[in-house]
Amino acid sequence: MELKTSDKILHYIEQKGQTATNELADYLGITTRAVRKQLNGLLAEKRVYKIGRPPKVFYFLNYSIEKPTEYKISRALEKIIEDNFLVITPSGERKQGFKGFVYWCNKQKLPLKKTALEYNKTLKKYEPYKKDGLINGMYKMKTTFNQVYVDKLFYFDFYSIERFGKTKLGQLLLYAKQSQNKTLIKELVQKIKPRIELLIHKFNVEAIGFIPPTVKREVQLMREVERQFNLSIPSISLIKVKTEIAVPQKTLNKLEDRIENAKKTILVDDNRKFKTIILFDDALGSGATINETAKKIKDRGLADEVIGLAITGSFSGFEIINEV
Repeated sequence: MELKTSDKILHYIEQKGQTATNELADYLGITTRAVRKQLNGLLAEKRVYKIGRPPKVFYFLNYSIEKPTEYKISRALEKIIEDNFLVITPSGERKQGFKGFVYWCNKQKLPLKKTALEYNKTLKKYEPYKKDGLINGMYKMKTTFNQVYVDKLFYFDFYSIERFGKTKLGQLLLYAKQSQNKTLIKELVQKIKPRIELLIHKFNVEAIGFIPPTVKREVQLMREVERQFNLSIPSISLIKVKTEIAVPQKTLNKLEDRIENAKKTILVDDNRKFKTIILFDDALGSGATINETAKKIKDRGLADEVIGLAITGSFSGFEIINEV
């Protein structure tokens, strides 16, 4: 009895270890379109997995098919997890929502139902800090610095929470920045742009400043975010001074070093006058960069009020987010 095409593909991958669409088409004597149809079916059945992006995509046998997990949780709890959970696997695969949570629990060897209840409890712990989709970070600033130069400070979510690690927004931020992935940056922008527009309207913001990057990358997160925001208000000019050796804030473990870094390497190159501006950063750990830049903005008379805003922030006091 002749093997089905899908079985031939599986047998070929088993023999070769990996394959590509063109390679299979030559081996089977069929079109690449027909091969892709077969592969899509095997992907849906989780009998194979793929690595890479077009035009370089390779297929492998999936020897670690996830076994069905027995669980009984409420639909309401499942929806909470579906809306909030995201994990990126070590191999760069995105797993989100409830399926991602099942994967994470299996990997950590944790009981699903008990862990789901604990995850919900942890999320509820942080809910009181959020209002209208924003977290007020002024308490953090006032307990960290003797002098605070921002008048208000917000971020959209915490970067991470205890035990469960990075939040959904934290995951998106980390991998959008580290992988310089414009698709992830676009998704990030789509999530936060409506909220920043509401903030601009609420506080009558007249301009925005984007904290400039230190590390040289082909795709700079903040510049790409600024471009995709395409806001109706002008951007003020902030300059990161080039020094003999670039020292990113995330490499500094002492608060005084972070303050010195921001004070000596970020300049405000703008002479316009505004009543209220937003000073935007990707992640707020210590808050030193935003606070020192706000001071320079006010010293130059550029704005009467400075609102600090970050995509994510740490929970309280001086903390280090050294991944972003």
